[in-house]
Amino acid sequence: MAWTSYQLLLAGMMLITGSINTLSAKWADNFTAKGCKDSESHQFQHPFLQAVGMFLGELSCLGAFYILVAYKTRRAPEPALSPSQPFNSLLFLPPALCDMTGTCIMYVALNMTSASSFQMLRGAVIIFTGLLSVAFLGRKLEWSQWLGIFVTICGLVVVGLADLLSGSSGGKSLNNVITGDLLIIMAQVIVAIQMVLEEKFVYKHDVHPLRAVGTEGFFGFVILTLLLIPFYYIPAGNFSNNDRQVLEDAVDAFCQMGNQPLIILALLGNISSIAFFNFAGISVTKEISATTRMVLDSLRTVVIWIVSLAVGWEKFHALQILGFIVLLLGAALYNGLHKPLMCRRCQEQSGETQSLLQGERTPINADVET
Repeated sequence: MAWTSYQLLLAGMMLITGSINTLSAKWADNFTAKGCKDSESHQFQHPFLQAVGMFLGELSCLGAFYILVAYKTRRAPEPALSPSQPFNSLLFLPPALCDMTGTCIMYVALNMTSASSFQMLRGAVIIFTGLLSVAFLGRKLEWSQWLGIFVTICGLVVVGLADLLSGSSGGKSLNNVITGDLLIIMAQVIVAIQMVLEEKFVYKHDVHPLRAVGTEGFFGFVILTLLLIPFYYIPAGNFSNNDRQVLEDAVDAFCQMGNQPLIILALLGNISSIAFFNFAGISVTKEISATTRMVLDSLRTVVIWIVSLAVGWEKFHALQILGFIVLLLGAALYNGLHKPLMCRRCQEQSGETQSLLQGERTPINADVET
């Protein structure tokens, strides 16, 4: 079935905004600028402040939800979407805490590894989501899903090896590369817990996806913004990249933005892209299929990798291609992408058998008629 113009627009929006989301975050990390009080120029490494921006983008989905409600209300006297639909907002607090923790860890890791490896290693979420769904949701995985998990593990090993080799040749510290990769995989455990919590406690209440994302964004934005205050005083030693060597110096970040306005542009790209990416992802699942969403999500890894190579953020390594293909195969197996192909093959074989049987009957019928 041919896609409509609206479906093509949604697919393009998801691919582009999803790519911009990671690339803009990495772009901000690559800037160097002076901080406050004429301090030395240093790299913009403020993962917790960047996470606040991401949650601000998610929070904007709540505004989009109410705009959608108002639009539906004007078109129909009894809208299908109701902002007063009863549900407990605190149900979103545990997933929001998971989202906040996982996002902060991933932004820290993004400073240590390449953008393409960052995106590829996020595929590890399949492993932990599958295992946790068996343990806590009582789900039984099919053989193809177990195979997909195994293939994904193999893909992670290949990507990790490629990251080590490219990191050593690209002047990065091997300790940073290893730590960054491990942090990304650790974050996927937390993301998987978030997904299981959402499925067990949130989705059964039939809450609109935009409202769900926006509510989680609200909790994440408020809590993490408040945490920036103690983070300003907690010493972090060499882990930090600011003059005060604290966990997060938000004041230093704003001073760097003032001295290098392009950082603001990068952060705005990150905030706006996460909002449009969530909207497009939800809409693609609804208008086309969840499988299409998975394929588009994998394609943005290619876009991120190509752009990173083009702007010189990383060096080409052939192992990354192999790693990406293996990860894509694992995701396809886990998400059942092979099933339509198998069904089509079965139908073709059934049609061939039926044609063969019809061909065998034809001469007999002809003889009887004569």
